[in-house]
Amino acid sequence: MARYDKYDPISGGFRAALAADYTTAANFGKVHAVRLNSSGQVVIGSSGANTGIVGLMVLTEARYAGDIVDVMTHGEITDINTTATPWDNFSAATVAGAAVAGTDYYGVPGTGLIDSTATANKKIGWTVEARRLIVRVAAAGTGL
Repeated sequence: MARYDKYDPISGGFRAALAADYTTAANFGKVHAVRLNSSGQVVIGSSGANTGIVGLMVLTEARYAGDIVDVMTHGEITDINTTATPWDNFSAATVAGAAVAGTDYYGVPGTGLIDSTATANKKIGWTVEARRLIVRVAAAGTGL
């Protein structure tokens, strides 16, 4: 089950309200690429959102619309390679069931999946070991 490891509460991300309920176990312990809707609420992927990928979210329990969650933009997420294919929320098509150390990863805007394909996706970080994702989500228009 993925979890936030290194997270500076002042500069490592931001908090915002969820736009929808996430109550099923299928959403827990996964790394989700998230966006903000026109009300400034967090949505997983969603091509109808107002922004591009702004950060990553890991839920460990049921959360409901309006609940405040932490969205990581800078930090580390560990234990990402401990579930069945597709592991965590990483695309099975590009990861093939296991993360690879030293690989760049990208957030897929429409689905919230994490992928190793750069085309039209936003870089969210890279792995050091296969189980540890270094998160560096840049603001729009800035480099990483």
